[in-house]
Amino acid sequence: MQRYFVDQTTEGRFVIKGDDFRHIVKVMRLKINDQIICTTSKGEGAICQIAEITDEQVVADVVQWEGVSSELPVRVTIASGLPKGDKLEWIIQKGTELGAYSFVPVTTARSVVKWDEKKADKKVDRWQRIAKEAAEQSHRRIVPTVVTPLNLAKLISLSKDYTYKLIAYEEEAKQGERSTLARTLQEMKNDDSVLIVFGPEGGLTELEVELLTQEGFRSCGLGPRILRTETAPLYVLSVISYQFELLR
Repeated sequence: MQRYFVDQTTEGRFVIKGDDFRHIVKVMRLKINDQIICTTSKGEGAICQIAEITDEQVVADVVQWEGVSSELPVRVTIASGLPKGDKLEWIIQKGTELGAYSFVPVTTARSVVKWDEKKADKKVDRWQRIAKEAAEQSHRRIVPTVVTPLNLAKLISLSKDYTYKLIAYEEEAKQGERSTLARTLQEMKNDDSVLIVFGPEGGLTELEVELLTQEGFRSCGLGPRILRTETAPLYVLSVISYQFELLR
């Protein structure tokens, strides 16, 4: 069944409008009595049966509320140095499928891409739409948020709200460091939050890593191989999923 995130609910009924309405009617070609899954803004999901279809909206009645959550037990925020091309879109799409809670693009010293404020709203809207579609496809209970790119100073300010803060740093991997990520995961508990910073194609500079470390970030390697900027976040999310969902 297709999942939709719905804001408007009334006493056991979901009212679906806009793009999702068009997707139900024009793309999926669903009819009265067909079933879909609807999720509220609070992350509550329900199997629903379509009761009404008008020219502007679909109304679906709750058949059964879902029990088991599909969300990671810890909230993971991916902070990515702005990469080239569509790599960030890939990170957002696949990161959402793997359970990321939110995404923070970061302008760093080695980011080749320069952020264009004139196109900011359209770009962020596109990223958020990618996250929503990936969340529907992977049956998430929430849609991860994607914020407007931050500079390092604003990222540091944001980091104060997190339980754990990590830097994926390739120089640590080159030196054979393998314990920090594993030790941090062992320390973490359900409902903790973790912010993980990844550099762009050229990586983070020594100065950037030093500034982050001074603010309580832990620098860690991701095994013996050097990963691409679009691969590293997916590796970490997979490791976290294994630790918190398959081992427990």
